[in-house]
Amino acid sequence: MAESLLPFVEVSPAGEADACVIWMHGLGDSGHGFAPIVPELKLPQSMNVHFVFPHAPERPVTINGGMRMRAWYDIKSLDFNSRADAEGVRQSAAQVERLIDAQIAKGISSERIVLAGFSQGGVIALHLAARLDRKLAGVMALSTYLSEPDKLSEEAIATNKSTPILMAHGEQDEVVPVFLGQAAYKIFADNGFNAEWRTYHMQHNVCLQELRDISAFLQTVLA
Repeated sequence: MAESLLPFVEVSPAGEADACVIWMHGLGDSGHGFAPIVPELKLPQSMNVHFVFPHAPERPVTINGGMRMRAWYDIKSLDFNSRADAEGVRQSAAQVERLIDAQIAKGISSERIVLAGFSQGGVIALHLAARLDRKLAGVMALSTYLSEPDKLSEEAIATNKSTPILMAHGEQDEVVPVFLGQAAYKIFADNGFNAEWRTYHMQHNVCLQELRDISAFLQTVLA
């Protein structure tokens, strides 16, 4: 039996969709968290972009005393190299890959799909950006870091090396320190990916200027 898709919130365009953004939330949030951002992006109506905001599965999170919450993977420690539970990352990446395939089955080319993620969701977006064998339109990794940074060079494939990757971070981020985002950017750039690094005067959140830059990025890669 085929595995069921992750549940999600969707924001559909007025016309028939010809592009899709799949956007993963952060720890303890849900797909509802980022859905209200869509009108704030002020994308031209003619773009007909369908937004999908999946809900991460609920699981116990070690650093939060084993409390169950929506999480793309467990966080066992705050150490840079082992912060993300690698097996959980791979399981969630496989579930998001099924969402990508579901959009392709609806007639949207993978090259019209943007993968986006904030914090934990960004970890999944970056994991797939390096390993997905379908060409994407773009990737947005916001206030995030890299799972298993030491494995990227041996596991990365070339499919999305030319795909624009926007990596953005708050300079005052107290949850995911900015150096973790910078380290992830450097690893991607050193491995030949088309990554761009931006910082903002903010904490672990999204600000107005970042929203404007996200809108411009989407209008460029989905033009």
